[in-house]
Formats: sequence, C-alpha cells, structure tokens
Amino acid sequence: MVSDPERESEGSFQYGNYYREADDLHAVIQHFSGESRVVSAILGHSKGGNVVLLYASKYQDLRIVVNVSGRYDLKRGIAERLGEDFIEIIKKDGHIDVKNKTGGIEYRVTEEALMDRLRTDMHEACLKIDKECRVLTVHGSADEIISVEDALEFAKVIPNHQLHIIEGANHGYTSHQTELASTVVKFIASALEQDKDSSK
Repeated sequence: MVSDPERESEGSFQYGNYYREADDLHAVIQHFSGESRVVSAILGHSKGGNVVLLYASKYQDLRIVVNVSGRYDLKRGIAERLGEDFIEIIKKDGHIDVKNKTGGIEYRVTEEALMDRLRTDMHEACLKIDKECRVLTVHGSADEIISVEDALEFAKVIPNHQLHIIEGANHGYTSHQTELASTVVKFIASALEQDKDSSK
C-alpha cells in the first residue's frame, strides 16, 4: 500500500516525485517476487492513488489496482495548499514551506518538485493502462481535499474501470472506514476469482 503522506516510513514526504515513487513501488514488488511472494494487487490513497495508477501505466505487470481518492488533474489543488501566489514565491525563494496547524514545517516544496507535479499527466498515463488490468477508484462524496469530480474523470479514461463513490465520506474516510475496507476487499476478491476462472 502506498500512503500520503508517508508517515509510516523513514522517508520524508515529497511534493512531486510521482514517477520516482512508482519506480520505488516497482522495486518493492520486485523484492517480494524475489522472495517468492506473490503481489496480486496494489492500493494507494491520495498521492498514493496517483502513484499506483502511474505504476500500472508504466510497468503493466499487475492486474488489480485500487486508487483511493487520487487526483486526476495535478494542476488543481496547488493554490489551496501553497497559496495563490505560489509561483512568485517559489521563483523568488526557491521553495515554499508548508506548515501544520501548530506552525511547524510539515514539508518543503521545491521548484523542482512543483514542476514535476505540473508535468505529470494523469490523463495520458491512464490511457496507457492495459485493458486486462482491473482498476477500482473509490472516492468520498464529501472529500474536502480532492473533488469527487476527479474520480469521475478517471472513470472516463481508464479502460477496465469500476467506480465506487462513498456517500458522505471525507478525504480520510473518517466515519466510513468499514465501507471503504469492504468495498476494496470485495473488488480484489472478485478480480482474483475472475483471474482464477480465466486461467482454467
């Protein structure tokens, strides 16, 4: 599972680096494969949702991908997070520090990271996802970070796609964890069963 921000790992959250994170995910999957472990599905939330979709478009070696609350248009949401004048500030200072509620620095956005995000085209990437790859997009109707409209855009371009909107769910699925989990488990189990039936 890929998460956002990566608080579980020893690494630090990076604003851009979408394809690099997809490459990192590939290295993890290769490691598991080398240990005779089978990776049947990948799931990512928020930025992680984008990463698993980019992975599917680039590597095409997995048949089950779950995108939870990924952002379709990476140009959106920047001003809300960094401020309306983010381009001027980053050009002048070379970075913007994003602060948490207590005033501490949560993470730093460099000009390079910002440009990486702006160059990442989810539409083009999604068109490259193999038709045999089953993709589930789950999104909350009350997501305050990424609009549910983004999920509808993914549904338009990903070839083998299922969309599930969870009514009333926010970005973190605070009061909807059970529905999120059961939706994902049901999708993966069904996809694995279909793969088993098709291999007979």
